[in-house]
Amino acid sequence: MRLTVLGATGATGKHVLRQAADAGHKITAVVRAPSWPDVEHPNIDVVRADVTDRAELRAAIEGSEAVLSGLGPRGRKTAGIAAASAPAIVGAMADVGIRRVVVISAAPVGPTPPGDSVFVRRLLIPILRSALKDVYADVSAMEAELARSGLDWTAMRPPKLTDAAVTGVYRTHIGGSVPRGSTIARADLAHAMLGALTDPATYGKALGVAY
Repeated sequence: MRLTVLGATGATGKHVLRQAADAGHKITAVVRAPSWPDVEHPNIDVVRADVTDRAELRAAIEGSEAVLSGLGPRGRKTAGIAAASAPAIVGAMADVGIRRVVVISAAPVGPTPPGDSVFVRRLLIPILRSALKDVYADVSAMEAELARSGLDWTAMRPPKLTDAAVTGVYRTHIGGSVPRGSTIARADLAHAMLGALTDPATYGKALGVAY
């Protein structure tokens, strides 16, 4: 497939780039100067674009079959990019007729799975939602924009991200977070994003992913 990857210089975006390119996909990696992805591969073309600018994104994604986005806040101080970029992404995709998009959200955005422990449900998750409320508001707004779009979207909802190596072994849950799932490696999150890309069962839904 011909794919566009947004947030290509991010910690998860780099894994998406490498895994997709190694699988034989042709990639357009969208970056904002002066950053460049630390991944070199003959299947990857790098372009500059402002992810909040519909016209610039339209030029970057034209000719692709799907969009994968690693955009998201890297802490409270950078919250806002997911929501700010969502209208431009949706608009640009509508302009060029691309329907499939997979983005990264966060596990605490949705309801806490009933299978989680009392500690998680009544203490840990409420603390996280309070401490990182701007982060979760950001990705929640992104999900809402996608839900209104009519696109074939999937919002990945991982728990705590780590830098462990890819395993390809993890659990997923369509429509919500994975019960008792506390971590996932960024490399495996990327693996799950690529796996969901061609799965119609995930269209228009959140997809939990965790060990």
